[in-house]
Amino acid sequence: MDSFSSLIGQSQAIELLTRAVQRDRIAPAYLFAGTPGVGRTLAARGFAELLLAPDPDRITPALRQRIQQGNHPDLIWVEPTYLHQNKRISAAEAAELGIKRRSPPEIRLEQIRELARSLSRPPLEAPRAVVVIDHAESMAEAAANGLLKTLEEPGRATLILIAPSPDALLPTLVSRCQRIPFQRLDTPAMAQVLHRLQQAEILEHPEILELAQGSPGEAIVHWQYLQTVPSDLLTAVLNLPTRLRELLQLARSIEQTLDPEAQLWLCDYLQHCYWQQGKPDRLPILEKARRYLNQYVQARLVWEVTSG
Repeated sequence: MDSFSSLIGQSQAIELLTRAVQRDRIAPAYLFAGTPGVGRTLAARGFAELLLAPDPDRITPALRQRIQQGNHPDLIWVEPTYLHQNKRISAAEAAELGIKRRSPPEIRLEQIRELARSLSRPPLEAPRAVVVIDHAESMAEAAANGLLKTLEEPGRATLILIAPSPDALLPTLVSRCQRIPFQRLDTPAMAQVLHRLQQAEILEHPEILELAQGSPGEAIVHWQYLQTVPSDLLTAVLNLPTRLRELLQLARSIEQTLDPEAQLWLCDYLQHCYWQQGKPDRLPILEKARRYLNQYVQARLVWEVTSG
């Protein structure tokens, strides 16, 4: 089925999903489990095409476009949100508005209650409704418990939970879902995806591919972070100066140049590079730096200690 034609390196997932449709044995709920960036969201959209189409063997371009744009009335896409001025906003909306939050977004109980109310009504156009709960691991405990009843009685709906692994969810949720595993991609599949996404330049940076560990999406994220670090700053942190004044200046430059998320990424990048350089003694120092940054210790102080 060409709904999965753009999904690369996930033959097992494609086989399980297409077989379910062909045999008309569609489970009430699925867990798409695997590392981010390997095609779980792409697979959810492809599966939604098959489930929302009156005839799965004839997917119209109009239906495909509506699903891609998220404007099909029987497709409900739930994603983590922030609370801002008593309104829920997505992570993408927060970034657009320049809103910074210390804690990550989460799927809230109110969203699960709204989902249950929506599913109490019959589908408007399709044979069934399709619900995708993206980043399901971000559900607060109350929200996860609230979802249990919906999983037990989904009505004319199929739910898809997307999470890194079954361990990231409550066992009671996992037990109600059919698991669809998503694998990390091998090198040829990684190259194929990055070429298709016009990100082939990443293939010239082996350290980025090693950090990504078989996830094209993660490779692109690492690449984007790398672009935010000025080359002279990157050279300085990879070859630390010996003079105290230069070290203090370097710490100040890191704080002033990079936002908090980029600084956390830099810790991971440096750990990998130092390991490749044969400097394992620096790894625990960077691990402490990451922990302190996550605890909102003053960034300049963290980098002064780390660089010293």
